[in-house]
Amino acid sequence: MASRTTAPAFAAWERSIASRYLRTKRKNGGVAVISLIAFVATMIAVAVLIIVMSIMNGFRTELQSRMLGFNGHVYVNGPAVQQVGGRDILMSRLKAVPGVVTVTPVVEAQAIVQSPNLVTGAIVRGLTPADLDRTKIISGNIKQGSLRGFGQGEYGGDIVIVGSRLAESLGVQPGDSITLVSPSSGATVFGSTPRSKAYTVGGIFQAGMSEYDAAFMYMPLEQAQLFFGRDQGIDLVEINLTNPDDAAMLKPALQAAAGPGAIVTDWRDRNKSFFNALEVERTAMRLILMLIIAMAAVNIVSSMIMLVKNKGRDIAILRTMGASRGAILRIFFMAGASIGAFGTLLGLAAGWLFCTYIEQIQSVLEKITGVSLFSPDTYFLQHIPAQFEWSEAAIITAASLAMTFLATLPSAIRAARLDPVEALRYE
Repeated sequence: MASRTTAPAFAAWERSIASRYLRTKRKNGGVAVISLIAFVATMIAVAVLIIVMSIMNGFRTELQSRMLGFNGHVYVNGPAVQQVGGRDILMSRLKAVPGVVTVTPVVEAQAIVQSPNLVTGAIVRGLTPADLDRTKIISGNIKQGSLRGFGQGEYGGDIVIVGSRLAESLGVQPGDSITLVSPSSGATVFGSTPRSKAYTVGGIFQAGMSEYDAAFMYMPLEQAQLFFGRDQGIDLVEINLTNPDDAAMLKPALQAAAGPGAIVTDWRDRNKSFFNALEVERTAMRLILMLIIAMAAVNIVSSMIMLVKNKGRDIAILRTMGASRGAILRIFFMAGASIGAFGTLLGLAAGWLFCTYIEQIQSVLEKITGVSLFSPDTYFLQHIPAQFEWSEAAIITAASLAMTFLATLPSAIRAARLDPVEALRYE
């Protein structure tokens, strides 16, 4: 007697029936329109989630790069830095730590800035000409004037470099004179008294972040030491690393090189609240947009419920012809899962294409609407930053597939449990 063979799971006939059910017109018991709606909804939801997260990643990367370009990666301050005699030795030890690129002495203090139009406060940084030239976010973004003359003359001279928004509020241009007032830099028998001095604006920089452009100005290190009464001392040492993400790992080695009297912090410590807020925002946005995918999955549930209801007679016939409950489950699971799978994959492709060609899309939309969608004057960026990350896309894709597959299972299980006798009784 010939042995009976069982068709393998997800056989060709199962896939064929599942495909036919999705394409059947509604008047013949199919749900093609509802399936199409669920497919489009899934595709749009995945694409939107990928685009939004990529843009948020782009903004985060852009802000981080500008912050790290303007500031150091690790900071050393405390009594060990302020000791003039041992500072050179300290900087040599710090420079010898593997992973350290530059070690920069900095004087940083607040001052009052006076011009014919305004009196305002500013943060003054004292750097050597070589260190300022190495700070490319400043030296490479001089919009007016130049660095010529910076650091030249007695005690570094009287040329200062001013942020663009600060210069705009003061109403000054390169070559104009401004007066700086240090709140307490001159010591007399009556106590500390303010010290004021006139300086010439040599150049105006635009770092690309309004916080920096509106508050900072640069002065030669020797002049800053003299003006703020530091003698030969400094306020802190800024350290730049080969990889800013190694800051936490290198802190113990830098602390050992700096000695027990030094306080070592890194860029994450100084901007902890800012980056924590960004991370909370990214997490919240991811969860909110995941709900859009869940709503798209509800459409799959609706289409599958209708499909099982309309195909009750077909299910009964298949069962009487020998189809197992597992085969019925797989047929309807494939019917619903294919909607979610193809929608997710096309959404992934659409999101990637949008992020890749976002500059061209922005240009086309601006030409059509005649409106600047992303003004460089406001955001200091030429285009919307979008950083597509495959790891993020993989998480979104996996979550979408999981939700759409789970949305398909209840209806598929219901179809598999359908009693053929009860289904045919009312036909």
